[in-house]
Amino acid sequence: MKVSVDKILSLSESDGVDELQKHLTLLSDDQVSEYQTVFVMLGSPVSVSHGANRRLLVYKHCIPLCESGDLQTEVASDIIGLLMLETHSLPGHALATLASLYVDAIKVGEMNSGRSLELFPTILTALAATEALAYGKGKLLFVKPKLFFTHFCLEHEENCIFCVRDVPLSAEELQFLIEKILRMFLKLDLQEIPPLVYQLLLLSAKGCKKLVLEGIISYFKKQDQLQKEESEDVEVQTIPQDQLRHVEGTVILHIVFAIRLDHELGREFFKNLKMAHSDPLCPFSIALLLSVARIQRYEEQVFEFLKGAVTKNFKDDQIQHSSKFLQELLPQCNSISDMILDTVKNSVFGWDHVTQGLVQLGFILLDSFGPKAGAFGKVTEGTSSTAKTPNQLACRLGGQVLLESFKMHEPIRGEILEQVLNRLVTKTASPVTHFIDLLSSIVMSAPMILLESSSKVTETFDQLSYLPLSTVQGLLKAVQPLLKVSMSMKDALILVLRKAMFSSNLDGRKSAVAGFLLLLKNFRILGSLASSQASQAITSSQVQADVHSRYNTAANEAFCLEILSSLRRCLNQQADVRLMLYEGFHDVLRRNSQLASSIMQTLLSQLKRYFEPERDLLPPLKLESCISAHGDQVFIQEPLAHLLCCTVHCLLWNQNIQSGGNVSDDEDGEDEEGGVQSELHAILESITKRMIKSELEDFELDKCAEFSTSSSVGVKNSIYAVLVMGLNEVLMEYNFITANYNSKNHFEDVLELFKRYHKVSEILKERAGKGRPMSSKTSRSLLSLGFISTLLTALFRDSTQSREESLSVLRSSGDFLRYSVSVALQKIQQLEETGHTDGPEGQSPDKTFRHLCDITSVLMWRYTNVPSTVEDAGKKEKGQSVSLLCLEGLLRVFTTVLLRYPTRMSNFLSSLDVSGEGEAEGEGSDLTEQTAFYIRQFQRALMNQLSGGEEEFNSKEAQLLVSILSVLSRHLNPSSQQFVQMITWTVKICKETNFEDISLTKGLLSLLFNLHVLYKSPVSLLWEMCQDIHSQLGDIDQDVEVEKQSHFAIISMKTAASTTLLVLSQVGKVLDEVDWLIAKKKGQISSDRTISGNTQQPLGQQDPIEKAVTIQLGTLLTALHELVQTALPTGPCTDTLMRELSRTYSILTTLTKYVKLSGSHLTPQCYSFITYVQAKVLRETKAIPNLIFNIEQYEKFLILLSKKSKVNLMQYMKQSTSRDFRINAATLEAALQEQEQQQDQSQHRKAACL
Repeated sequence: MKVSVDKILSLSESDGVDELQKHLTLLSDDQVSEYQTVFVMLGSPVSVSHGANRRLLVYKHCIPLCESGDLQTEVASDIIGLLMLETHSLPGHALATLASLYVDAIKVGEMNSGRSLELFPTILTALAATEALAYGKGKLLFVKPKLFFTHFCLEHEENCIFCVRDVPLSAEELQFLIEKILRMFLKLDLQEIPPLVYQLLLLSAKGCKKLVLEGIISYFKKQDQLQKEESEDVEVQTIPQDQLRHVEGTVILHIVFAIRLDHELGREFFKNLKMAHSDPLCPFSIALLLSVARIQRYEEQVFEFLKGAVTKNFKDDQIQHSSKFLQELLPQCNSISDMILDTVKNSVFGWDHVTQGLVQLGFILLDSFGPKAGAFGKVTEGTSSTAKTPNQLACRLGGQVLLESFKMHEPIRGEILEQVLNRLVTKTASPVTHFIDLLSSIVMSAPMILLESSSKVTETFDQLSYLPLSTVQGLLKAVQPLLKVSMSMKDALILVLRKAMFSSNLDGRKSAVAGFLLLLKNFRILGSLASSQASQAITSSQVQADVHSRYNTAANEAFCLEILSSLRRCLNQQADVRLMLYEGFHDVLRRNSQLASSIMQTLLSQLKRYFEPERDLLPPLKLESCISAHGDQVFIQEPLAHLLCCTVHCLLWNQNIQSGGNVSDDEDGEDEEGGVQSELHAILESITKRMIKSELEDFELDKCAEFSTSSSVGVKNSIYAVLVMGLNEVLMEYNFITANYNSKNHFEDVLELFKRYHKVSEILKERAGKGRPMSSKTSRSLLSLGFISTLLTALFRDSTQSREESLSVLRSSGDFLRYSVSVALQKIQQLEETGHTDGPEGQSPDKTFRHLCDITSVLMWRYTNVPSTVEDAGKKEKGQSVSLLCLEGLLRVFTTVLLRYPTRMSNFLSSLDVSGEGEAEGEGSDLTEQTAFYIRQFQRALMNQLSGGEEEFNSKEAQLLVSILSVLSRHLNPSSQQFVQMITWTVKICKETNFEDISLTKGLLSLLFNLHVLYKSPVSLLWEMCQDIHSQLGDIDQDVEVEKQSHFAIISMKTAASTTLLVLSQVGKVLDEVDWLIAKKKGQISSDRTISGNTQQPLGQQDPIEKAVTIQLGTLLTALHELVQTALPTGPCTDTLMRELSRTYSILTTLTKYVKLSGSHLTPQCYSFITYVQAKVLRETKAIPNLIFNIEQYEKFLILLSKKSKVNLMQYMKQSTSRDFRINAATLEAALQEQEQQQDQSQHRKAACL
């Protein structure tokens, strides 16, 4: 053998290869196999058959040898590389033999190591170049050998897929291959998916990128759904969640890597997501998007797409929920918020590539959709807890994403906290309530974790004096639990607050007061009342720290007294700073009762500065000391009424606590405190008596006094008036409570104080009526919400015999009764606008809610038991009746509860005691039944109004009743029997009521539309109303007599115009729904076309959406046909009608199903209507050319469609009126004659003058 090898080597080194060829022909096949080297290849030309056969033997021997594993990896690679170079020179039958060899080896599982598989694509490529080939016993044409191999290969070994990557494939072959691979996914184990996806992504470089991405996303979407269904059933778990999430994470990394290398794949990915309108996203695709966002060129595109998808989902959901018509047509939208939150939960399985995207998405949603500052800094959006609009829901979703991400991922906690705090500091011009809510939630959920980042919080404290007061209060309240467990954070805050106390900025000093008051409330001295007796605790249950073990009682007491000493300095600062202090002292006292002595002493000394100790001296208070002047400017220095209010509330609360047995063990302190209380009582009684004796002149106030804001005297008098009114109110509350229903004299004092209050109030109203240049808005009442609740109950519902004599004093005054209800209205309105009220307990949502329930019970009882028709006419002449005020209060209450306490409506209704027996109505029933009970009460009241004569009819009361019914009906379940009864009753009222009251008509019809749209489509209702309007207003052609119709008696000649606007508004909403449906259908069709390529509807079947749209439009066209023939009053009615007609034609342009009806009915009448409007209105309204343009566009598309479909659709259309410019000869001649006559007359006058 050694000789043969040497011989071959020597022959190969010679110049020619002829001798080598002769030598190799002498060798047997076994010998050739043994000498399979490059020399064999060199000496085996393919031009002769024995040379080609020898080469084939080399291939047959080398392939199994490389697969055997006996060779080193480098040697095997070199051999395969050499064979690949020589493959294209092999003849067709040799290539076919080798292909069959590979197929057989794959079939029996011999291709284990896969070292020789790199050669297989080269063989296939060379074989593909062979046009036709006879192989085997028969004649088999290998025209498409790739498809044969692909089918065979995938049936037996998925790891061989990459073999065909380098094989040239046609589009059909590539699609077949990818579809085959995607179908294999379901047959494989999860662990086998990532490498298969990797090979698939490499294969996508040839094409079918969309198919690859859709297939991968669809597979994992199904796996997620399957895993979610199985998670509900613990016993059946075929897919381990952690394994699935890890596989998804790996696949996402593969896809992102592929997109980095192939930007065409990225473009296809976004294109596919944007086109898939029907169901574009799932948790996997969202995670994939967030991972792709790490690529800089796609970052902005990803977040813009997600922002749009979030808002679109919320808007679609809102549109669908507001219409029964749409709910029946389409399934409920998948919640994108649930998908994003699922992505957050899934990211805990090592998806570090997703977490950064989640943080960015959360802040983008908060920044883009957070509350915006309206006029005068008023926030235009509500809180996250009452989110209803798409923007509010998107903002809340952003907060949820960040909160959940903060809980789950430690590496991003610092970044989230830093970004939240940065926004609190930098966004001073816009509301930051959503960021404060997020910070509060973070603190409550993980306070101990935040201590690790305490340095970031203390850095923010340094900016407190520069921040808006509302931001400071929210920030300090949010981080308050941390102050109890972090001494360093508390000390840092105190240093900052002390500096802020001397800030040149007023807001800085107010922030210092707010911060100190918060500390006083929450660092309680041992022995103070439990927080259950005070406001709702803010502390987190997760803060497992006993304050008394961390800070001993002596340290806490010294700390609080030191803060009080700092706060006393505020009593010499501006009125706003003092006001904050007075409004906060009561809450501090209730939370930290051991400070009572110091607080009462502080208030007493401050009050003495303005109190006149001489008993006979009037007035009893030095009002001139309460104002100061700077040049010509006069402003209030001491809010004396608020000082007195704070003193009264603290005194009464402390007295109430002591009478309940909660007294201190310190006798000396108790004696000192008792002395302060006695002195305060004496001062208050003296002020009461002397205020009653004082006349307006004593305060330099009378009917002749000036109240103009343009002069310093007028400003001073205005301040005095407000102070006097406030003082009287505070004294009224003090005397009422101290009387305890036992002293008739005290109640007489209350009434006398009210009379003085009323006089000043009437003077201010009179000046406002005369055009005084100051706001006519009444000053905010200083009566507390709790007192108002007590007062109203006593005035209207207290039937205790022993109190009858005392209460009769107050009940005898109609003005006082109206005043009491008016103040309740004011407090409820403040609660609706801001979420809290002034005075004690005004910041506590629970206590405010309880007072609201009590007030509502009284108002409801008073209205239902004493209707306005039986009230004294004399009282009604002086002002609004008490019953009407009660009804207005009920409307405000129901609106406020719906806005501020939407989840507690059932508790609210069940707590109302209307019967007077101490038991709530409808208790234990569901919300719909409770609501229905109260709806029936107000329905009866409205029926009483409508059944009486026009003399007894009160328009305002009827409007209020309808408004209340509108608010309450929102709580009815649309699928309930009570809801159907409500609609039936409303339709009956509208059909039978013939009061020609425009406001009542608007209210009833609005209620009807709002209810009807949740029951079924209102188009038939609109048609009937349009017929009634046409019947009432007549035809645009005066010679045409309109058939008298009256479906709804509420529509009359007087109310027809306002009804038209309501009807057209509803027409606009119907058109919005149709437009939305068409857009949905277009998206669905385009999505189906891209997936299946077939959009043909089965013969004889009509799409349900298409059918519903044509029915809607058909009925709507018939209704509009009535309106365009109606002699509507020009102005808003005609303009709105033409605008809606223009929209109708725009929609018809995209949906030409109702050609006949639009052509025969609507279009001819439209031109007549245009002529009618032009005749009535000389100015050319903008709506006319828009309408004409849309009609002509509609006709243009009909002509094009007729040509394409070979159907004459224009046979139904009347030729449009020609609107070209043309000269009217008769008009021109008349104008010329008139001009000549004028010239002749002027010449005659000139001649006469000469």
